[in-house]
Formats: sequence, structure tokens, C-alpha cells
Amino acid sequence: MKTSYKTLTQSLALPLSLCLNLALACGCGAADAPKDKPAAATGDMVPLDLKLPQPAFKGTPKDQQFGPIVEPLSDKPRPAMMVPGGLKNVAAGQTVTSSDKNTPADVLAKITDGDKEATDQSIIFLRKGTQWVQIDLGKPHEIFAIAIWHAHNSAKVYHDVIVQVADDADFIENVRTLFNNDQDNSSGLGVGTDREFFETFEGRLVNAKGAKARYVRTYSKGSSESALNEYTEVEVYGRPAP
Repeated sequence: MKTSYKTLTQSLALPLSLCLNLALACGCGAADAPKDKPAAATGDMVPLDLKLPQPAFKGTPKDQQFGPIVEPLSDKPRPAMMVPGGLKNVAAGQTVTSSDKNTPADVLAKITDGDKEATDQSIIFLRKGTQWVQIDLGKPHEIFAIAIWHAHNSAKVYHDVIVQVADDADFIENVRTLFNNDQDNSSGLGVGTDREFFETFEGRLVNAKGAKARYVRTYSKGSSESALNEYTEVEVYGRPAP
């Protein structure tokens, strides 16, 4: 029995159209269409390479009572902060000044000397009240992370920790606050929304989100252990501003 050409094409019409629809639905036949790049290829964000000192204590003293404004002391490692690749600690060896004029320059230099261990010779002391230390980065930088170690030789909480950056040494031009846990504005720099925290070997890591500045200033107002202000190290991770 012979099959006419018309009959054959009519019998194939439905299967062919069905295959075409299926091909379009699954994306087949679109070899010349651009494909999405893998997520890893679209950015250069990497974990911040932060070298930590040795832990100096474990646990929280039971006789210390803190309210809800203090972060609980975690026994787990802090999640890595993602930053652009190629950042350096641009504060290393840079000039440090302070609101405490009785502290000599060679003592303040310990804040950027790379020694962040919880030893007596690594810690410097500033007077009572709200005091600051300031780092001159030498020229404007894009800043992505600031790591601060006060004295982490015991589980204490520092008060009124405020981190600011500015374009000038007097902190008048383009001042920006990156962190502020002074929730009652006792230091007079504005009401903070961040929480207080226990000092540990991990330090306090502040996300600066690429802020452009030459000067970095950090404040504190004593701790749960002492009215004095203690510092061990401050690191600033960034790159020269374009």
C-alpha cells in the first residue's frame, strides 16, 4: 500500500511540532545563546587573612553580670569576613597619636608594631575617661576591615567603643562612624546601635565596607575591669584609594 507525500507530512506534523516545543522548553538548540558565568568568576571576594594571637583565657567569669547590650561570649570561631583580594594591613608601622598626651610616641607605636599577644609588654595604658588612639595611614585608602585588640588577657568588656574615619587629622572633614556601642551617648559622639562585647584573642573586627579615608580613630571609656583604657594592637586592611 502506497502512502502519499501529503499523508506522510500530515502524520509527522504533530510529532515534529511536539519535539520543537520540548526543545524550546528545555533550552536545546540554543547553542549560540550566552551562558551565565559561574558565581566564583564574577567577583574577587576572599576571606580576610587575619592572623590571631594565642588565646589567653577560656570561658566567662561567673561573677560578672551583663545585660542584653553585651554580646554573649561565643565558644565558636568567628565567621570569616569576605573582602576584596590583595588587601594589606596598611596600619603596620604607621604613626599613632592619642588624646592622652602623657603617653609617649614610642609607647603608642606598640599599637601598630604587629605584637598582639596578651602579655604585659604588649599592652599600653591610657588615662581614665573617654580616650582615643589615631592612626595616620599616610595617604587616603579604601578601608574594608579594622581589627582592634584592647587587653584580651581576661574576659572583660570595654565601654563606648567607637570607630571613626576622616580625611583630616582633626576629624572635622568627612567624618564617618563605622562602629559605635555607646548606647547612652556618655562619650558625646552620638547614640550607638552596636552591642558591647567581651575582649578575646579574636579582637573586634569592624566591616568598613570600602570607606575612603586617611585617618582612623578608635575610642573607649574603660572596661568592666578597670577605668583605664588599654590597647594591644589595631590593624587596618585596605588598599590605596584611586
